Amino acid sequence: QVQVVESGGGLVQTGGSLRLSCAASGRTFSYYATGWFRQAPGKEREFVAAISWSGGKTYYADSVKGRFTISRDNAKNTVYLQMNSLEPEDTAVYYCAVVETAQLMRFYISEYEYDYWGRGTQVTVSS
Repeated sequence: QVQVVESGGGLVQTGGSLRLSCAASGRTFSYYATGWFRQAPGKEREFVAAISWSGGKTYYADSVKGRFTISRDNAKNTVYLQMNSLEPEDTAVYYCAVVETAQLMRFYISEYEYDYWGRGTQVTVSS
């Protein structure tokens, strides 16, 4: 079994920054890609950012491009989401998901492609 745990959420003012972390543990993966998703109250879960196992390939939703940065430290089994210039519209529960893959340069955008999910961390941006 695999455990995925997010951390780093909190309350921040408009224009502020937060860094989320996603740690995977349990069954040893050879390689896995990681994605961040979010769900605001009353809305469906949406894609935010994704990163390949190698870290060399990343992809962002248009709404966060230029403000958020996804990165990873495979030695620590941890993926990060640096969020800058936060806006009230970024308020949501942020979820991390991982998928085992043999394609080291591939990222995944669809939530249906991910195998393991964390429980989420709340991010609230006040105006």
